[in-house]
Amino acid sequence: MKFIRNHLAFIFPMMAILLGVEFFLVFDRTTNSYEKGLKEGYSMFVVTKKPFKVEEFKTLNKHISESLEIDKDRLASQISDGMSQSNAREILKELPYFYNLKLDGYLKSSALEGIKEDLMSSKDIKKVETFGNSYSDSYRLFTFIKFILNVFIIFMSLISLFLIIKQMEIWRYAHKERMQIMKVFGAPLMLRSGVLFRVALIDAIISSFLTSGAFLLLKYKLASDNHIEILTQKQNLLFQSSDFLILIVTSILIVLVSVSLVVFGNEE
Repeated sequence: MKFIRNHLAFIFPMMAILLGVEFFLVFDRTTNSYEKGLKEGYSMFVVTKKPFKVEEFKTLNKHISESLEIDKDRLASQISDGMSQSNAREILKELPYFYNLKLDGYLKSSALEGIKEDLMSSKDIKKVETFGNSYSDSYRLFTFIKFILNVFIIFMSLISLFLIIKQMEIWRYAHKERMQIMKVFGAPLMLRSGVLFRVALIDAIISSFLTSGAFLLLKYKLASDNHIEILTQKQNLLFQSSDFLILIVTSILIVLVSVSLVVFGNEE
């Protein structure tokens, strides 16, 4: 029973770190997807005195990626509904040109104002509407959520790393006599500490498999069985094959760091 407790005391903190790493990967993929959706759904409204090509807009600001002209004929027909054809033609003639501009990324509110200033520097542009209030609210909320999650993951990882190092010290104490005998016979420090590396690496690999299994269960079982729409819509983002490799590498690095800190820190 003590043997199992000792290993669980290592596996659980390691899993906490790996869960944090995986949550970060999932959240990063999800936020990138969300940013892409916000970018594609957002457009600036521009009124010009003459026709503009997208290249002309790009020369004013490099963040403009696409321009969509609003059909003047349709606008004129709606405005002149019930009027004579001559009045309709006159209205069409007087109407300026309207464009929706797409951007190349999800930018800060200050960057939007910079784009507006660049566009308004052209004498052929009459008006620019950035819809800044709604955009700023979404951006601030989005940035705040990312910040809070990252702080939480870092905080949990530091606590878990501390627990792992403490468990390494317990294992070192348990194998202290064996390591001292090896020292008497001239064994180098890393060889004497080999038992700690082996045990920790085995538990690290087990932790990686358990963490991967938990997210695979979430991806293929829990999300669909419980009809969690927000998860089923982004199911492909929950866990990817490359994540397992990242978890394995992360767990090995944690083992190397924690064992080295304990071994070298207590070397007499």
